[in-house]
Amino acid sequence: MANLLIVEDDESVRTLAARALERAGHKVDVACDGAEGLDRIHQARGCYDLVVSDIRMPEMDGIEMAQNAARAYPGLPILLMTGYADQRERAEELDAIIIDVVQKPFTLSEIRDRVSLALAAQSTVALAGAA
Repeated sequence: MANLLIVEDDESVRTLAARALERAGHKVDVACDGAEGLDRIHQARGCYDLVVSDIRMPEMDGIEMAQNAARAYPGLPILLMTGYADQRERAEELDAIIIDVVQKPFTLSEIRDRVSLALAAQSTVALAGAA
């Protein structure tokens, strides 16, 4: 079981992703935009196993949130989501910060699989660092 944060401004997508990941056995917190997501990250002192965030949101977008979170908590794993090609291109500049970008729309099994892969990749990195 992982401790996840979902940051998504679309309530239906946020709820759908959260339920799918909770059913997969994860503890899920949610935020409705990047500013709230960054607040939750700070409140948790960066202790999320994975942050899953939309890129395009009001107030603060996912890229700005990811950059701020990475400065405060280096190594915090972040998986971004977008339905816009131009936003995906913006995220390519963040290779050192983010794990990957999930294309929207996605199915429930796709988001569960992508989160599982991201968590497995982080486990591998953590094990390699401990060796």
